[in-house]
Amino acid sequence: MYSACGERELKTLLAIKPGDTIVDVARKIDENRETIRRAVDRLEDEGYVEYADGLSVVDESVREAGIQFLAASAGVSPPSISKGYVLPHFAGMDFAYTGIDAVYVWTQGGYQVARSPDDYPLFIGVKEADLTEWEQFFDLFGIPVSQERQPLDESDESLQIVLETRQSIDAEMVEGHPVIALEETVEFAREHYATFQSALSMLDRMYDQVDSDAEYHR
Repeated sequence: MYSACGERELKTLLAIKPGDTIVDVARKIDENRETIRRAVDRLEDEGYVEYADGLSVVDESVREAGIQFLAASAGVSPPSISKGYVLPHFAGMDFAYTGIDAVYVWTQGGYQVARSPDDYPLFIGVKEADLTEWEQFFDLFGIPVSQERQPLDESDESLQIVLETRQSIDAEMVEGHPVIALEETVEFAREHYATFQSALSMLDRMYDQVDSDAEYHR
């Protein structure tokens, strides 16, 4: 496996959910499609993944070992903000971006607000039944986790994870990112109109079903 397992191969292996295509995986980890195709070819040659009606990992224990390796690496080099968006794909559990991040994803990165490199909460919706496992997952990487945004002066880390529990996760995919429905995202933006007025206008231009008329101003 040494010959096959570079950084991209490891990320590819960890990001795969049964039935994924190469394009799906590439979008999840923000890599070029051809780069991931070559990584998949190497992993398939070594017998770690199969490609039949989509990708699948042959041995889940390899994924678990990969997570432990990444976690150990995080102790030397803490995850950046960009890697914070990749890590949830490695957990093997359903999730969807919510709140500020739902707006960020649906605007395809075009609208960013109320965050800075020194204070960056990442908002994720998870199944209530999976809450403890998510907390344990992010704890492996030394990333603070809570169910409410924590003040900057209460954490030594710039990146924090804010988990919103739900009975189930019904996510839509936008450029590889699972996110709550556009309708729910727009409603969130309307509820916080002063902050997301420009985002609503942007969403109105991007999606026919969005109406950002000023009547939503509260």
